[in-house]
Formats: sequence, C-alpha cells, structure tokens
Amino acid sequence: MPRYKLTVEYDGRPFVGWQRQANGPSVQAVLERAIKAFCGEEITVGGAGRTDTGVHALGQVAHADLTKDWPAKTVMGALNFHCQPDPVAILACEKMHDGFDARFSAIRRSYRYRIFNRVPPLTHELGLAWHVKAELDADAMHEAAQVFVGHHDFTTFRHTRCQAKSPEKTLEAFSVRREGQMVIAECASRSFLHNQVRSMVGTLRLVGDGRWTAEDVRAALAARDRTACGPVAPADGLYLTRVDYRSPEEDIARARQAKRDKAEAES
Repeated sequence: MPRYKLTVEYDGRPFVGWQRQANGPSVQAVLERAIKAFCGEEITVGGAGRTDTGVHALGQVAHADLTKDWPAKTVMGALNFHCQPDPVAILACEKMHDGFDARFSAIRRSYRYRIFNRVPPLTHELGLAWHVKAELDADAMHEAAQVFVGHHDFTTFRHTRCQAKSPEKTLEAFSVRREGQMVIAECASRSFLHNQVRSMVGTLRLVGDGRWTAEDVRAALAARDRTACGPVAPADGLYLTRVDYRSPEEDIARARQAKRDKAEAES
C-alpha cells in the first residue's frame, strides 16, 4: 500500500483547526473528503501538527495511504481539484517509504507569526495578521525572545488544557525582525505545547511596546505559572511554515526496530 507525503497550504480562517472535529469544518476532513471523491477510499489522513482554530499553514505535512499505486502527480492534481472551494492546496506530493509518518518522523517544526504594526485598520491583511497599533521595538522583542531559546519548562506559556505529558521543550531558535510595517517572529522546535507560540508572542508584544523587559520575560518563564504569561496573541497571525524530517534510511531503521521490539514484547 503506497504512502504519499502531502505538503499542504491553507487559510485557517474557516476551520476549527487541522484535526477533524464534530463542532465545525477541519483541514483534515477536507483532505479526507477529497481523497474519497478521488478514489472512493475512506481513510484517515495523518498530520505533522494539530494547528488550532484560525491558524494558517504554508508548509503543513500530511501522509495518506492509498490502495492503488497512483502517480504522485495524479494524486496532487486530483486532491487540489476536489479540495475546492475550500482554501486548501496541495503544494507537493511524493511517494514515501513505509517508515515515514508525518507526525512521528518529524524532527523540527517551524512557525512564523506576523504582526501588522500600524494605526490604520487592516483591509487585505484582516484575519491574516495581528493588528497592533502601538509602535513596537522589534529589536527589544528579539533580545527578549532569546530567553526562550534552549531547554525549559514552558508551563507559563502553555494552555491550561494542554495534553502534553511534560511542559519541557527545547526551542532551537527564536527571532524577531521588522520588515516595514510588519513585525515577524519565527521559531523552531521539534514540537510545541498547546498555545505555546501564541503565548510567547503575546508576551513579547509587551516588551515591544515598553511595558516589559527581557528580565520580566525571564521571570515569567521561571515562574512556571500560567497566570504569569502575557496576553495570548490571536490565531490570525500564526503560520506553520515548515516541517523537517529524518533521512529515509533512519526512518526505515527505526520502523524495523519498532517492529522487532513489538514482536519481542508479544512473545
């Protein structure tokens, strides 16, 4: 059964998030309906990250197992046709080895947060960026963002309903820069906690407008207390931009080892 890797772009505004839910449309459900319309198969599409309501993606990754060995170009074209009119697009499609898993094979996820920093209201960017009127100091925000880099307990910066077993994560990089009226924050980690990026960006906004310093951010992180977090940034400005993966050789080796471990446990 061939496995296909799908690189997916979507506008998160109409959706309750990536994951299929009973309370509204999801990106996962759109892809699964498109697959059924294409080849008649009812399958579960796996995703690299469970983006929340209203969060966008420029490089989400999913995988799908199909019975027939279709050319990747055919799958991509058919899914793009059947995803319409929903704002979901398949940017790339390729056949993968058996050990590949969109979620568990990932070694890094990268997010971008866009703040439109101007007084006039948004028109074209409405719903696609956070509108902040107060002048922001992007350099000060970048300096404070370095407090988050490294291995930390991020209890302060995760949702109270976060289901992760541990609040500890290792943030590989976090940068903030200004491009005209846009302030752009970018961060990367193997995985993130629920609401972690939006919580960190909302806190950095306090630094940008002069209400907090980098030391205040450090104290909030050390507090390990959700009430110490700044306001959570809205979903509008958040984008999953990229997912990086292990090499095929490492993936295959890990999959074979997992099968051996399972067989030994069952024997």
